Amino acid sequence: MLRLLFYLVISGITFVVDYISKKIIVNELELHEQVRVIGDFFVITSIRNTGAAFSLLENQRVFFLIITVIITIGIVGYMTFISRRQGRALLLTGLALVLGGALGNFIDRARTGEVVDFLQFTFGSYTFAIFNLADTAICIGVGLIILDSLLVSRAEKRASLNNPLAASYAEPKQPQE
Repeated sequence: MLRLLFYLVISGITFVVDYISKKIIVNELELHEQVRVIGDFFVITSIRNTGAAFSLLENQRVFFLIITVIITIGIVGYMTFISRRQGRALLLTGLALVLGGALGNFIDRARTGEVVDFLQFTFGSYTFAIFNLADTAICIGVGLIILDSLLVSRAEKRASLNNPLAASYAEPKQPQE
């Protein structure tokens, strides 16, 4: 239970940092106002987004609220299960970041119907979609979940190579043709 609480605190910190950053943007910048941080490479740009990542599915507020509630329940349930059984730090950290980021954007959508985005990066002539810290946490979290899956898969493969008898029970034999 203490392990789960630790990861829920990570989610909470993620949520609070995202919330504070958005409050600062809303209170200090006008809509569409820009502040150059590193030339044209990194610019803080105050915008609002009624869709998901890259403004997909704009104006689908109820859909996003329902999906976020379902995802939140699923993530907390899975975190509870994993923390009791395996305690995989990468997976739990990734899930905690996704949870904190999802809740950060959920609060925006529930309160105002839109999400505050403000981080803008330009690479040469390409300007990446403007995003926020919740989006960053979600992306990092998904990366950690993928990394955990790859590492677990590699460890399982290695274990099956070291113990062929265990591997014969784990994988059904294919019929000979």
